Amino acid sequence: MARPRSFDERAVLRTARDQFWSTGYAGTKIDDIAAATGLGKGSLYGAFGDKHALFLRVFDDYCTDAVDGTRRDLAGPDSGAYQRLRDHVFAIAEATGTDRDLRGCLLAKSTAECAEHDEAVAARASRAFRDLADQLTDCVTAAQRAGDIAGDQPPDRLAGLLLAVLRGIEALGKGGATPAALRAIAETALALLPKPVMETPRSP
Repeated sequence: MARPRSFDERAVLRTARDQFWSTGYAGTKIDDIAAATGLGKGSLYGAFGDKHALFLRVFDDYCTDAVDGTRRDLAGPDSGAYQRLRDHVFAIAEATGTDRDLRGCLLAKSTAECAEHDEAVAARASRAFRDLADQLTDCVTAAQRAGDIAGDQPPDRLAGLLLAVLRGIEALGKGGATPAALRAIAETALALLPKPVMETPRSP
């Protein structure tokens, strides 16, 4: 009969995530995670499999949390869609600008490091980026219905532009860009979204 686990699985996964986040996949040894969690390597292997399996579990959880967080930020009635979009873009710029450890985004960091040679990471990253684009597309569509963004541009293309800007903000932040510079990028990106043309009142 299997013995019950005597540790908090979620806490161990958070610690493992932080280790991978700080030192990258290649730079992290299972001994590092064992030391950080206080568990023996045998316990880690028994609970999560090898280093790759543990990383995929951590990466999947991170991607899920990122998508769910974006959904919470952007979901709501059409009337507030544009404001929610603005708040989301500025929140990412703000969080990136105040990231003193310059860890950046684990999704972007791991994709850059691993996707070229790891099909599982590439597939999970692709799904996460697609889901994020879908959330942005839905919010842009809602803002178009509300008349806050012009409806003459495909919403998925505008969403793709915003996703690229957000990923770029995270990359620049990791490179040491100042909070003011990141906020300026966010402001410029939002200003470029097409605005509805206001009709000129006719003279009586």
